[in-house]
Amino acid sequence: MAIILNIETSTTNCSVSLSKQGETLVLKEDNSANYSHAESLHVFIDEVLKTASIDKTQIDAIAVSKGPGSYTGLRIGVSAAKGLSYALNIPLISVSTLEALAHQLKIEDGVIVSMLDARRLEVYSAIYDSSYNLHREIEAQILNEQSFEVYLSKGKVYFIGNGVEKTKQLIKHANAIFIDNKLPSANEMSILAYDKYKKSDTEDVAYFEPFYLKDFIALKPKS
Repeated sequence: MAIILNIETSTTNCSVSLSKQGETLVLKEDNSANYSHAESLHVFIDEVLKTASIDKTQIDAIAVSKGPGSYTGLRIGVSAAKGLSYALNIPLISVSTLEALAHQLKIEDGVIVSMLDARRLEVYSAIYDSSYNLHREIEAQILNEQSFEVYLSKGKVYFIGNGVEKTKQLIKHANAIFIDNKLPSANEMSILAYDKYKKSDTEDVAYFEPFYLKDFIALKPKS
């Protein structure tokens, strides 16, 4: 039996789930307009454990969404996950944020473009087939009217994530299907984390860092 605590903080959605054998037992999340991770994450962790009547000492592993995504959000989630992993002496598992996001869709044909909003017309995206096999590696890309044209010309393309809003303003292709109001969640992490747990595919707690994809750039505050 594997009980895994899953933590997702890559976007505005602060999300925590507790899973058993890859099935989500309890999910707690809040997608506020502003990031609430620093205030909410540990409260959510305590709440899912209490709801499931499971003590921290009964957890077999900690899983964390590794990115890409918000620099600050990822730092908070990974720091919490590493702290729990070290304190409880249990494995740390990392889950691709975009892969977990893609698992919110079930399609029979075509591809899934899992995308997160970046600055201006930029998104972080990866492309998966109907079996969630990675079809194109994660990229930071600038969107234009011809983006994803090679995939759109062959069949249906499902766009999901908070990069959808800016994408549908540019892409008007008949094969483009936009799934609105979806963010990465700890719910879909459950099965992915369990699969990695069974393979002992874990991280070195001392050296693991989030996958930022791009270096953090501090912006000057507006006067």
